[in-house]
Amino acid sequence: MPRRTIDQASHHRAILDAIAAIPEGFVRTYGDLSPGAPRLTGTVLRIHETAEVPWWRVVRADGSLAKGDRQRQLLWDEGVPFTRNGKVDLRVARIPHDV
Repeated sequence: MPRRTIDQASHHRAILDAIAAIPEGFVRTYGDLSPGAPRLTGTVLRIHETAEVPWWRVVRADGSLAKGDRQRQLLWDEGVPFTRNGKVDLRVARIPHDV
């Protein structure tokens, strides 16, 4: 694996900081956290698995969950609303881009 540059490290830190700032009961999407490169957020979370950030508050753009039942339970415990089809209700729970 190539060494990350300082710029990459600061970008990763910015994504982790943004995830840490998501308040309980709310979510953001992968694309919200890394516009134009949503998979980067997933990569950052994978690389920094031990980082103490609320990873469960990051969902896919359609409100579906990447981590399944474990993620669903953590969100449910925080009061995050779900739609009838089991996805996060992004109309209610998603933090706007400008916040």
